[in-house]
Amino acid sequence: MSFLDLFPLLHDVGYVGLAMISFFGSLIPFVPIPSFLLLATMATGNHFDLNILAILSAITASIAKQIIFYASYGGRKIINEKIRKRMRPFERLVKRYGAVAAFIAAASPIPDDLIYIPLGLARYNPLKFFIATFTGKIVLSYTVVLISHFFGYSILDPIIENTDNTNVIYFGVFSFIFLLSISIVLILKLDWSRILGKIAPWTLNKDDED
Repeated sequence: MSFLDLFPLLHDVGYVGLAMISFFGSLIPFVPIPSFLLLATMATGNHFDLNILAILSAITASIAKQIIFYASYGGRKIINEKIRKRMRPFERLVKRYGAVAAFIAAASPIPDDLIYIPLGLARYNPLKFFIATFTGKIVLSYTVVLISHFFGYSILDPIIENTDNTNVIYFGVFSFIFLLSISIVLILKLDWSRILGKIAPWTLNKDDED
């Protein structure tokens, strides 16, 4: 059994399918939908142009994140006031390092909305945000595409080739998504004033306009 045997339809969705999954998967705050799995699958072999895959994924994901950013920038109730009060020190922290924070969040597989929504709430510069996010998504997309194209699933296939029960693998994938979602909820519940007050006391400055 190979990786493609588990998800046989992934190669058939085409560029439009990739764009839609990348966009809508990135548009849902705090719910990790690993669209990079589809991107990696499409990058194997010579079925699709690698540059189109990487750029299309980066553009659609960046547009979705820009919408989330503007929703929080405009003051909509993405998170309630009680949670935001706990996160205000973190909000001030990411605003100071806005472009760098947005780039790192976009270029890595971390739950990036934890950075983007505080940046929107802090009214960070929208143009700088988009440039940093798009640049990070380009780096991430090309990394996924190139590794998948040149190495295929040689890393994963040895792990699953002797597995007869596909339900075990599906369960593992969904368990990972579930645990990541739980970790996001726990992060939102942290008292950031207590955490950052020790290492970055300036984030507790209530004279800043929130």
